[in-house]
Amino acid sequence: MEQKIKNLLQFYLLATELKNKIRSGWKVWNIERERIESIAEHIYGVCILAISIDSQFELGIDLYKVVMMLVLHEIEEIKIGDLTPFDKQTKEERRTLGKQAVEEVLGILDKKVEYIELIEEFEEMQTKESLFAKMCDKLEADIQSKIYCEEGCMDIQKAENQYLLKDTRIQKLLEEGAKSISDLFVENDRPIFTEKVFENIADYVKNNELLELRKEN
Repeated sequence: MEQKIKNLLQFYLLATELKNKIRSGWKVWNIERERIESIAEHIYGVCILAISIDSQFELGIDLYKVVMMLVLHEIEEIKIGDLTPFDKQTKEERRTLGKQAVEEVLGILDKKVEYIELIEEFEEMQTKESLFAKMCDKLEADIQSKIYCEEGCMDIQKAENQYLLKDTRIQKLLEEGAKSISDLFVENDRPIFTEKVFENIADYVKNNELLELRKEN
């Protein structure tokens, strides 16, 4: 009994380090804000988004499984940090680093194998739940980018961001009509939104003032 308690507390203390790890993507875009979203806050936001979408639309998913995937799939970032598309690692290299990190972090838990299988299912995107979870993960970042842009924290025209605009992927999105950082987030993620509901939400996020919705509460 004592060893089980020790193991669960060791995992808890390790996993909750994500409360203090900042999401790297916002720094890439030279955000100017006193307080920037942590990885743990992103996880909470994604779970709330999943619950909200499941409440409003009948998509036939196992919400418990989705939430478990969303909570667990960021566990690797305890060890490797929040890697972005602008980092030097290839997708395959990031996947290898992620697997190693997950093994280390979950190693002392009795349900390690079950949790790793959920993370693998999320990464492979072959089931309804994994697809739903992946779309929630991307859409939440799109929503947060729109909020930061509305707050004036991120500006695509900022001098420090000009080197980012030379990236071939970003240049393509700009040529296709993206005008802001939040536009870039939405349009970059659009191919992932294979469920029409997610595309509709993304369009609403792109075309409406989200901070105005807060005032209606």
